[in-house]
Amino acid sequence: MSVSVVLPRMLEIGAGALRKLPDIVSALQGANALIVTDKMMVKLGYIAQIKTLLAAAGIDSGVFDGTEPEPTAASIEAGMAYVNGAAWDVIIAVGGGSPIDSAKALSILGRHGGNIRDYKFPHQADAPGIPLIAIPTTAGTGSEVTRFTIITDEKNNEKMLCAGAGFVPAAAIVDADLTLSLPARTTADTGIDALTHAIEAYVSRKASPFSDNLALSAMRLIGPNLQRVYSHGEDVAAREAMMLGSTLAGMAFSTASVALVHGMSRPIGAFFHVPHGLSNAMLLPAVTAFSLAAAPERYADCARTIGVADAGDDDAGANDKLLTALQTFNRALKVPTLAEFGVAKPHFDEVVAVMAEQALASGSPGNNPRVPDSREIIALYQQLWA
Repeated sequence: MSVSVVLPRMLEIGAGALRKLPDIVSALQGANALIVTDKMMVKLGYIAQIKTLLAAAGIDSGVFDGTEPEPTAASIEAGMAYVNGAAWDVIIAVGGGSPIDSAKALSILGRHGGNIRDYKFPHQADAPGIPLIAIPTTAGTGSEVTRFTIITDEKNNEKMLCAGAGFVPAAAIVDADLTLSLPARTTADTGIDALTHAIEAYVSRKASPFSDNLALSAMRLIGPNLQRVYSHGEDVAAREAMMLGSTLAGMAFSTASVALVHGMSRPIGAFFHVPHGLSNAMLLPAVTAFSLAAAPERYADCARTIGVADAGDDDAGANDKLLTALQTFNRALKVPTLAEFGVAKPHFDEVVAVMAEQALASGSPGNNPRVPDSREIIALYQQLWA
């Protein structure tokens, strides 16, 4: 069986890679770039640095810094005012997954029009948009190499999965130097997101030898370094390992898709505004325990590759160690329960059935080794209070 693989045409990876940005803009025949980012990237000085780089190469640039931490249809509409305000021939996304996801939506809408709700899965947006260069400043989402974007429809509290080859950036710059200023909480949340991408890609029903090798390579990099970068953010080698691991995991799940954790995670973010990586972390131990029996060999491979089980462990022993390790990760990285995050139980009980239906409608649970029904998803959500 063949596998469809869509990746950026250009990837610049390594310390100092940001300096190649003008060359990449020129290679895309760009002369007027819109930088899509958030106000923190402006405050940290990254946007001024990028504008200086571009200006030195004779490339004009403007800035839209109004992206939101969890982008909404309304925030995309606000961004379109900037996209439509000038003849931009390239878009540069700078930041974590939210600015990159926002820029993907702006790229497609800027070229093809409509409303982002028109592009909700199962619609496939395969025609290219305005050329997009993604520059991640977190080691987590992998959005710089994927064919997905996530935008919240605030009218019905639904995180919309939008997919298609058109959402794949034309180029990406993966420079770990840009992650050195990340606070510990963001480092943990995005790192667990990357680990979840790798695990879910490997156990996905859509996995292939291509995605398997990427996912395993990602786990080898992320496993030993996740807690290290949380506790020692200045460790450049650990930051570089996490950055590369995140990108490889992004390539893996862009090909094999994510599964039940992500399907259940999106409604948590939409209803309760829990950061995406953090909601993944809340779910990962319980969903793994639910899924183990359907793919014991695959999960055991994950345990050994991450480094929490030994080569001599049988599958059952390796999987026991994996469950223990995921719980240990959450404790070490101070992942809260829903109650500790501040979610009110009565509100949760009111919407949990809708959350389960939204999770199923996203399609991601269908990729899981053990495919749940709505009742089982509700039971898994209820475990988050234990």
